[in-house]
Amino acid sequence: MSATAAKAGRAAKDPDGRMSLGQHLIELRNRAMIAAIGVIVAAIIGWFLEPFVWSALTAVIDDIAKHQNAHINFPTLTAAFDLRMQLTLYIGIVISSPLWLYEIFAFLTPGLTGKEKRYIFGFFFSAVPLFLGGCVFGWYVTPHIVTLFASFAPSDNLTILNASDYFTFVLKLVLAVGVAFVTPVFIVLLNMIGVMSAAAILKAWRWAILGSIVFAALATPSTDVVSMMILAVPLIVLYFAAAGFAWLHDRRKSRAAEQLDAELA
Repeated sequence: MSATAAKAGRAAKDPDGRMSLGQHLIELRNRAMIAAIGVIVAAIIGWFLEPFVWSALTAVIDDIAKHQNAHINFPTLTAAFDLRMQLTLYIGIVISSPLWLYEIFAFLTPGLTGKEKRYIFGFFFSAVPLFLGGCVFGWYVTPHIVTLFASFAPSDNLTILNASDYFTFVLKLVLAVGVAFVTPVFIVLLNMIGVMSAAAILKAWRWAILGSIVFAALATPSTDVVSMMILAVPLIVLYFAAAGFAWLHDRRKSRAAEQLDAELA
């Protein structure tokens, strides 16, 4: 395509900021590439941080080994290298979270008005600490979960943990809790672009509470109800906070529409 044609294509863009399906797909591809590059660059940093993460994750097994025979096993010659690559990737995902979270929000903002686009910074600066805080919380509850599952093995038997399975379980749990904490921010964003109304969000409150409790029960599978509620309560509070923001947004839009109708009348 010539430079003239490219300029003509850009000039043909809808003045209201609307984009065709093809333009959306191109933007999605570009933003996904930026996010992927960010993860790769962060993963390079993660390669040097991996030994510290490794020591922290194996500390749980070392504590269990004081009471029963428990060891981490590398079943193949390349297992240790493969595991280090996995750890490096997960670390890269966490470190680069500000970038890929921004790319997600930026991809959705074309559906917002000029005034509402300013909220992107609020979404971004809310989502990043919530995601990182969720990861920290997941990291906090992980030792209790690992210890609980290991306790089911008889103390006189040998517990051999496949290294890849163990670390995949732990790291996916950490990321899952991080994503759960940032979900309410996406609920508010979906409301602002017109996908979900505040009424629809509030109508699903029973399912939200049930889902939060089930998620907390799976993430902290212990007989200690307090540990489960420590995770479930923040998720429920964040959900209702998101519903409150959505209600305020819908109310403001409704008032603006009524005022416009009055002026036209």
